[in-house]
Amino acid sequence: MKHLRFLIAPSLALAMAGPAMADKLSLDEISAYLRGIGSAQTSFTQVNDDNSISTGTLMIKRPGRARFEYDPPAAALVMAGGGQIAIFDLKSNEPPENYPLRRTPLWLILERNVNLKERDMVVGHSYDGKVTIVTAQDPKNPERGAIQLHFSDNPVKLKQWVIQDEYGTETTVALGELNRNVKLENKLFNITRLTNQLVPERDDD
Repeated sequence: MKHLRFLIAPSLALAMAGPAMADKLSLDEISAYLRGIGSAQTSFTQVNDDNSISTGTLMIKRPGRARFEYDPPAAALVMAGGGQIAIFDLKSNEPPENYPLRRTPLWLILERNVNLKERDMVVGHSYDGKVTIVTAQDPKNPERGAIQLHFSDNPVKLKQWVIQDEYGTETTVALGELNRNVKLENKLFNITRLTNQLVPERDDD
């Protein structure tokens, strides 16, 4: 489950290659782009700190919902919904690990009215000649790490994020092309429903 906590701890790291000849995007432009994402689906590639690679499918239904389905042999699923993030180990009969969504970096993307200029979590806004990088961390607990969101220009796209947790472990998640012509049912993001399906009832007597 270690590698699945990439959504939980905020983070910091180096960018992967991005398109050349872009311009620095303003926080207003990035906020508008994120607000414009309704229902969308894309592939993702996750590069872990030990250089192992995982792939899967990401589904987003803003506000507040996301689902990361990992391809085999990984038996894992990460889900955001109902104000929570849950990490499921599909090989286990144990309940998922749960965290408040508002306390994770994913909230920057999934909140209803994204306005990065008003977020005290945003501590950096830079441009490396290829991509615009927004760095965020918990200002009250900077030792927990940070997240860097990488955006390309023309058109604006979220290309990847890179996370460094409190232990210095870095995880990169690179996204494919967003398909916005999808209809995603709310049950795909229902943590309680999936928990009840996967975890057998226990007899406390």
